[in-house]
Amino acid sequence: MIKTVTLNAAIDKTVEVQDFRVGAVNRITKLQLDAGGKGINVSKVIHALNGKSIAVGVLAGRNGEYIQAEIERRGIVHDFLFVEGETRINLKVVDPQNSTFTDINEAGTLVTDQELVQLEGKIFKELGSDSSLVLSGSIPSSVPVTIYRHWIEKAKGLGVKTFLDADGELLREGLKAKPYLAKPNLHELERLVGHELSRLEDVAVAARNLLKQGLEVVVVSLGAEGALFAYQDKVIHAEGLAIEVKSTVGAGDAMMAALTLVPAGEDYLERAVRWSLATSAAQVATTGTQPPEFSQVLSYLDQVHYRVLA
Repeated sequence: MIKTVTLNAAIDKTVEVQDFRVGAVNRITKLQLDAGGKGINVSKVIHALNGKSIAVGVLAGRNGEYIQAEIERRGIVHDFLFVEGETRINLKVVDPQNSTFTDINEAGTLVTDQELVQLEGKIFKELGSDSSLVLSGSIPSSVPVTIYRHWIEKAKGLGVKTFLDADGELLREGLKAKPYLAKPNLHELERLVGHELSRLEDVAVAARNLLKQGLEVVVVSLGAEGALFAYQDKVIHAEGLAIEVKSTVGAGDAMMAALTLVPAGEDYLERAVRWSLATSAAQVATTGTQPPEFSQVLSYLDQVHYRVLA
């Protein structure tokens, strides 16, 4: 069983604007609505990869009803908690002419302490040693930044494999619980260590230090430069694929989805590298936060090139 948690769900409204200008009237040439939020995005891609997951999270209002209907339409199992208010809408502005991608994200719905307890019950229902728990994305301002740390500690007590994708204090606190896998991007890792990581070797050192703290796998997404993977005594750098980028939203979520599906065993790291890079590439070649086609992921597998750093 894989459960994904989304505390700050959203409708992703992706608009295409040719030559987008700040302070000017801009005309939308394309518009797309998707059920979003990082955990939900992970569940969508898991489903696209022929895997199964349960999407757990907080929804509110008509926007929440839209998201739930979209998840059901895709055939994804869910266990959402509805609260007062309205689920946010995140605006994604894609400018093909200048190759820019601009995110304008709302803050999100508030969650009470009592609702948080209810959500925790949904998260840990039937969760056991054969399960995985994905904690990703931002949280409402009413939720303590220690929440991921708390849930990771509780999950590990049940033998659950935990995956963390967060930023700032959420990431810092979550790492204290030593999740199985953490997937910061370069900027998140730089904020964590407190200084710039300008060389690949610097990123590798930071990733190895996280392994020394008790993590089993560290994946650092590097945007167009690919990703760095650290596992046991090995560090691998995978190059980014040369593809036409249609949207950068959800690339990290697609990578996380693939990572949850790679079984342990011989050549784990190499398989994790190939599948996560191919899935991420297929995601950015897809508009909005629509999940990629499985056939597209397969077509990219042999295009993944990597080298062992240590």
